[in-house]
Amino acid sequence: MDPVLMAVLANRFDAINREMTNTLLRTARSSVLAVVRDFSCSICTGDNRLLTPGEGVPVHIFGAAMQSKTMCDLHQNISPGDAFLHNDPYLGNTHAADHMILVPVFFEGIHLFTTCAKAHQADCGNSIPSTYYAHARDVYEEGSLIFPCVRVQKDYEDVDDIIRMCRRRIRVPDQWYGDYLAQIGSARIGERRLVELAERYGSETIHEFIEAWFEYSERRTVEAIQKLPNGKLSRTGRYDPLPPVLPDGLDIKVDITVDSKDGRIEIDLTDNEDCLDFGLNESIACATSNAMCGVFNCLDPDIPHNDGSFKRITVKLRENCVVGEPRFPHSCSMATTNIGDRIVNTTQAAFAQIGYGYGLAEGGLGMGAGAGVISGKDFRRGGDPYINQEWVLVNGGPASSHTDGWVNYGLPVAAGLMYRGSIEVDESKFPVLFRSVRIIAGGGGAGTFRGAPGAEVIYGPREDPMTVVISCDGQHYPPQGVQGGEPSPPAETFIIRLDGTEQKMPGVVEANLEVGEWIKGIDTGGGGYGDPLERDPARVLYDVRERWETKARASEVYGVILVDPKDGELEVDYIKTKELRERLVSAR
Repeated sequence: MDPVLMAVLANRFDAINREMTNTLLRTARSSVLAVVRDFSCSICTGDNRLLTPGEGVPVHIFGAAMQSKTMCDLHQNISPGDAFLHNDPYLGNTHAADHMILVPVFFEGIHLFTTCAKAHQADCGNSIPSTYYAHARDVYEEGSLIFPCVRVQKDYEDVDDIIRMCRRRIRVPDQWYGDYLAQIGSARIGERRLVELAERYGSETIHEFIEAWFEYSERRTVEAIQKLPNGKLSRTGRYDPLPPVLPDGLDIKVDITVDSKDGRIEIDLTDNEDCLDFGLNESIACATSNAMCGVFNCLDPDIPHNDGSFKRITVKLRENCVVGEPRFPHSCSMATTNIGDRIVNTTQAAFAQIGYGYGLAEGGLGMGAGAGVISGKDFRRGGDPYINQEWVLVNGGPASSHTDGWVNYGLPVAAGLMYRGSIEVDESKFPVLFRSVRIIAGGGGAGTFRGAPGAEVIYGPREDPMTVVISCDGQHYPPQGVQGGEPSPPAETFIIRLDGTEQKMPGVVEANLEVGEWIKGIDTGGGGYGDPLERDPARVLYDVRERWETKARASEVYGVILVDPKDGELEVDYIKTKELRERLVSAR
């Protein structure tokens, strides 16, 4: 295909996806969508191949084609004006809290595309006031409403039976319905624009573009893989203890085979535990997406992520495994986050075994207090119920072989694509009060390039009691460094009682706070990459000046002596630094 036309069409599809995204962002009602942007839009082909992921969260969209395929498999009478609601984790969805709206797009009587708008709900009917239920022993105890790809619109009109079910069981029905309309609007905007595009260029050109774009993406992936050495990699991460199911924690093993000659990578997740009686089991979509995300993090970032590039990366799963192919009725309530973060981290860190310059350290993880779900009744507004997931965590990003980690990374599964929540918006919409949010000096893993630091957040109820549900990982096994880089400090959660004492809490907690009590959370940071004693002293100086590092750690960890001249800011004493580093190296 003419490369100029291919570039024009590729960018046009991206523009349609951006318009879908902007529509959802601007019209959503809940903070988790309208502020945090915990949603993703994508476009699949009519034969169920991911074409355009846009700037979607990887864990949301890498498996979008699984859901469009389910739509086609279950419904033989798809027609224009249809829309489908799909949140079934056993049929290709991520977890029950992610509602996917699928709209089949027809042109000249042919199902040409499917527009997809997936959004994490503020509430999905769980038996506890949270969309994350780590202790759910099965899907029944989880309690969420699950829709196995049901028709929610016919001839562009709502199927009211489905709408009534959601409004009856979801704690904030009006808020949910507003978000539903935003998703429908987003998918319909995509439908309209794709039909306009097909009318302009014709179906023959569109089909030619699709195949050419997939071929180009596959070729770019092959070229990137062929730059890697041939061989096998293996790495084991470890999830925190979660009594009583995981008294000692859980190993997460990733085996990778790089076939550089043929340009293929296989990620094998089969050597892991069977499904467990908790809510952390990975769905197929999540396990596949997270493993692929860990690989793509280590390849050329300009490779398009679509069905073409996916052909060269295989994720091997097995039935009834905690990291993929769950067997009903095992719960996948938290499939998108905690163990998923470990899969991303373990995969990308495994590539660092090749040598310096490859792979990444592990990124900040854990749904700590900054991602807690708050709920209760807002008596300032007549006692109406409220529920909202906070998103003020930082979780510092991982270091690479050439750059420091990114502050505000969020979670490995989100790849930094979600926005930070607005404290001002949350305090105006909900009866919550934030006391402080601050970066922790020394909160990242040291290295030649350091992981970004985590943060401390403190918040609590404004006038009435509040429930906070937290499902934090990283308190026992924080993100690790690679190639000599150091790990991040662990996460921590506390309740500050009325008398000011701080009570340390386990990773998973459902806390009922009285007015005057506070939740205090400390994020993990990112792991470091390379020997800290090889770090440029000027970078250490900058970090101390920015209060991302401490003067004490500068000398103890990095071997950098900083002096405070009488007439200016801190400076590096290069002579004493050289001497100190030589002593520290010889003492190893």
